[in-house]
Amino acid sequence: MDTEIELKFFVSSDFSHRIRDKIVSIKQLQQSQRELGNIYFDTPDFTLRKHDIGLRVRRFDGVYIQTLKTAGRVVAGLHQRPEYNAELNGPEPDLSLIPVDAWPDGLDVDALSQALQPLFSTDFVRQQWLLATDDGSQIELASDQGEVSTEAGDKDVISEVELELISGQTDALFSLARSLADEGGLRLGNLSKAARGYRLATGYQGDPVKALSIVKLGADDSQEKALIRILEHALSHWHYHEQIYIERESLEALQEIRYAVLLIRQAFVLFGGVVPRRASSLLRQELQWFEGELAWLDDARTNARLCEDKGQYLRKLNARKTLVKSLKADQARLPEREDIVSLLHTSRYCNLLLDLSRWILSKGWQPFLDDKAADKLAQPIQRLADKALPESWHELLDAFDETKPLTRHDYFDQYPRLQRNLLLGTCLASLYDKSRRKAFRLPWLDMLQGIEALRLLEPVRERVVEIDDEEDKKQAEKWLARKEESLFHAMTQSRQTGLRLTPYWQE
Repeated sequence: MDTEIELKFFVSSDFSHRIRDKIVSIKQLQQSQRELGNIYFDTPDFTLRKHDIGLRVRRFDGVYIQTLKTAGRVVAGLHQRPEYNAELNGPEPDLSLIPVDAWPDGLDVDALSQALQPLFSTDFVRQQWLLATDDGSQIELASDQGEVSTEAGDKDVISEVELELISGQTDALFSLARSLADEGGLRLGNLSKAARGYRLATGYQGDPVKALSIVKLGADDSQEKALIRILEHALSHWHYHEQIYIERESLEALQEIRYAVLLIRQAFVLFGGVVPRRASSLLRQELQWFEGELAWLDDARTNARLCEDKGQYLRKLNARKTLVKSLKADQARLPEREDIVSLLHTSRYCNLLLDLSRWILSKGWQPFLDDKAADKLAQPIQRLADKALPESWHELLDAFDETKPLTRHDYFDQYPRLQRNLLLGTCLASLYDKSRRKAFRLPWLDMLQGIEALRLLEPVRERVVEIDDEEDKKQAEKWLARKEESLFHAMTQSRQTGLRLTPYWQE
């Protein structure tokens, strides 16, 4: 068995022509070009896919190689998957050549073998170089151009670059990736050729936008292991929604990417007492840059919500058409989808994700730790959670004290604090009883949504002065007052409920 460690990029069609220039200064041990044909197999009910297993037979130069890839780890385009290879006499798979311990427990391999059928194919030209870096590492660089096709005739283009670490240091892999990305035109990819083939074969219509879920931690996990899990969770969420946005315009997918960034920043704060700020200073700087690139998103989401279905939200207002026209004019001045897709293919963006991934995999904080800090990181995450959650809760108690009357501006001001508190729970809540944590978080999540609904009224409030007809203006002002009063009532109830519940981290 080998464990494949590789970085995968989706590239523009002309990128392959620029590769030779980019690696001219690197020692080239081998260079080749060949046509590769791959047939992927599964059962009619996708048994292998359900177990996150890929089975293919590759054909090249009259040779047939069977490869089984089992579940592995993917972090920001870096793929680590165990694989089992065996030479065949023809294009039909032979599962008897795969070690018994490669299969999941309980899987009937004989029945599986009988049910296998070809599902899709990938056919492409691969240009390949074996490179030797200055530190002695060997990296295989492959540029693939071709297509994936199903038995039914559906097709998709393949235009990819892969870097695989053959021997040496993972850092060398990332350094080479950075040099390839210096002019943009490529994007880290979490979708393998097999995943794309399955999408075609199953009539894939696009993934849904998903809310950021609770990070899964164990009470015995060390603080360092928890840090890694939180960061990997955030990057997985980020990449999932990046792919959605590449496939279709979705402001909500961009919003989820922003939540992933906020979760990473929250992790830096959570472990800030152990991991010095200077250990993550460059990452935080680049995350701040990227957040700035998405600063327009709140306005875009608000305007889109108010304008959807011809301004259905504003349907009771006589001035609806005037308001929608003004909102659409503002929307037209915001970045378009093509601008964001271009951003996601820039060198700076790609390097941000590469640096985050490298920081996680190489544990880039360790050189900044003294012995005391290293000992703390080795302690159970439960200790830190039992301390951090009450501290954050007391800050929230002060901000949302039941005796304090809150204006809409007060709610707006406290929104970031509430969001940080809930993100801290996203990091740590899995360490506690599920039903209690869900019940406790619910009113505060309702409060967060209430503040967002309150924000939705602001563009309307700003435009009331533009309404010429006095009766229509008065109507709009009354409508705003009723909406605000209703939201205040709901948020007050959420606040009262939340303050009276016993926190889930308390016995």
